Amino acid sequence: MRTSPPIGRVYGRRRGRTLKGKASELYDTTLDTLTVKLPEPPAALDPMSLFTGSLSPAPPAKVWLEIGFGGGEHLAAQAASHPGIGFIGCEPFINGVSMLLVLLDEQQIGNVRIVNEDARLLLRALPAASIDRAFLLFPDPWPKRRHEGRRFVNPEALDLLARVLADGAEFRVATDHAILQEWMPARLAEHPAFELVTRAETRPDDWPPTRYEAKALKAGRRPIYLTYRRKARDPA
Repeated sequence: MRTSPPIGRVYGRRRGRTLKGKASELYDTTLDTLTVKLPEPPAALDPMSLFTGSLSPAPPAKVWLEIGFGGGEHLAAQAASHPGIGFIGCEPFINGVSMLLVLLDEQQIGNVRIVNEDARLLLRALPAASIDRAFLLFPDPWPKRRHEGRRFVNPEALDLLARVLADGAEFRVATDHAILQEWMPARLAEHPAFELVTRAETRPDDWPPTRYEAKALKAGRRPIYLTYRRKARDPA
């Protein structure tokens, strides 16, 4: 298994086509107000504090996290369906961030905050047991063997995630790629903090669809949908 890239190192594109119209306007005027300012280590970030103030007058009951939200369809749908939950979305691809900003603006969704960086920077900054649900949906498969370390589901990243997930928290994973359909369950089975709850080949009703899922189905690829639970920590 290859070593993971240094925390903060992002592989792949950061920007695609030139932003235009509303996407460009919102990126220039709105992103800064929703961006999570990460503290310098070893300072910790209180996720509840992100949802207080003029944008969110009442703190959320819980905070959920999406790692690599792509075009933002799933994140926006979850946030709209759960207004009492605070959502943090991590996505380094600028065009994906701009698409999410359009969805948030059109639907007047105010319970989402954004990290336009490597998700591991956020995981390192969050306090232990501070996240109640996490999503990793259709991540980049990095199919070449020499790129295995770039896959998010690896021991180092799972250690970071396990630390910030509360006991009993769900970790939802989906992929249509044949390599990841073997890789991710194997790595999660090896990790002592996670236990498999369900494995489905049909998207569960409370998993909003994404453009990547639609693209996979159109191409004849069958995704799998996995739900894991963060095991209870051993008593001190």
